[in-house]
Amino acid sequence: MIDQYPHYIEFRHVFKTFDRPVLVDACFHVDPGETVAVIGRSGVGKSVSLGHIMGFLKPDKGQVIVEHRDITTFTESELREIRRKVTMVFQSGALFDSLTVAENILFSLELREDYDEKNKEDVVAGLLRMVDLEEYKDAYPTDLSVGYKRAVAIARALAAQPSCILYDEPTTMVDPIMSAHLSSLMLRLKTHLNLTSVVVTHDLELMRRVADRVVVLFEGHVIYFGPVAELDESDHPHIVEFLAMDRVEL
Repeated sequence: MIDQYPHYIEFRHVFKTFDRPVLVDACFHVDPGETVAVIGRSGVGKSVSLGHIMGFLKPDKGQVIVEHRDITTFTESELREIRRKVTMVFQSGALFDSLTVAENILFSLELREDYDEKNKEDVVAGLLRMVDLEEYKDAYPTDLSVGYKRAVAIARALAAQPSCILYDEPTTMVDPIMSAHLSSLMLRLKTHLNLTSVVVTHDLELMRRVADRVVVLFEGHVIYFGPVAELDESDHPHIVEFLAMDRVEL
């Protein structure tokens, strides 16, 4: 499969229309161990791209490759196997409010048979250390800020030992200190665990810090796919305007 599909994730001429075209002939790829950011204004297809990678959405046309396999026509049971390797950190955190932070993380481990109870406690403690949340293990999600909820969601995602994590706007609605904390955490996971990642974001500072390459979407089209370092050299009018607006906001 790796010979046929060498990239860990790949969009091959993907089209998707709802009431209007959302993805139009989209092509990009993510290699193992790489972090790719997907940026663009609201409504350009960023989250729709994540939905295709998870198999929640099917393309109208084209192919979606995930974990070196063409998942375009996969059944739900086949997709469940993919989702053991590829996990998503939702913008909301999607935590269980009735469970403590530690119990939320433990929930992912309950599905695994390779841990006994002591192992599970050790793993939860280790994951809390990794995301700097040891002191919050007995807190409930309602006691936490948006940023801390996202950090818990990342720890819970890691409990399943994925090879790839998808982040949906990880720094939206968090203060600059927490944003820096989350970007440091994402960078640490990439470096130490060699995780493949896709980051949907409007935060160009986060993109520059954690991503190797970037996909820029505009009106459903991929108008740039390449190294982050070369994005500033693009002469596409929308990219020039997008980058200029970010500098003004700073």
